[in-house]
Amino acid sequence: MANIDCNKLCTFDEAMNLIKDGDRIFISGFGNAGDPKQLVNALVESDKKELTIISNDLGSPNVGLGRLLTKGKVKALIGTYYNWNPEVAEANNAGKISVELVPQGSFAEGIRAAGVGVAGFYTRTGVGTELAKGKESKEFNGQTYLLQEAIYGDVALICAEKADELGNLVYHKTARNFNPVMAMAAKRVIVEVAEIVPAGELNPESIVTPHIYVDAIVLRSC
Repeated sequence: MANIDCNKLCTFDEAMNLIKDGDRIFISGFGNAGDPKQLVNALVESDKKELTIISNDLGSPNVGLGRLLTKGKVKALIGTYYNWNPEVAEANNAGKISVELVPQGSFAEGIRAAGVGVAGFYTRTGVGTELAKGKESKEFNGQTYLLQEAIYGDVALICAEKADELGNLVYHKTARNFNPVMAMAAKRVIVEVAEIVPAGELNPESIVTPHIYVDAIVLRSC
């Protein structure tokens, strides 16, 4: 790690102070790729509650993101794939949480839309399915489309391979997944990284998320 003076660099406990009860929290990752494992652990062990978790999935029962549900910290879920965690269906059926299923492409584009200031968009995905219930529809060129509203968050917990001391981020291959769009769509962004380097050391062509989006950086322990 570089010897740096960076007011964005903080501990995991300090990062949790940026989160409030009731926040809508983006958590990046696709399965075990690109997820901020140690930030998730810190959130699980914190006193935060009544959270809306916006993520692709919710891990497995009492594993990874699934621990948030097991410990009763979740009031709502917005995501695409919960088959690995039967506790999601059990809690939803019991009225303990609410679940909003969003097709994966619409999920990614909904987050991106929030990041670029687009209120919503029309898509054919979900037409004629249970997911169409309650959604506004409109005809374009003889085809039915559904309105998908932008998906906003209060906080994003994301993961990157490297950050420089300013907060510019580089990702590792497919571990990039939802990280860049979530960084754009949240009011506060906390990134977990494997390495921090001096400003100017990263290849500008490799930087995906500019430092302007990043509020706090935590260094992942080995």
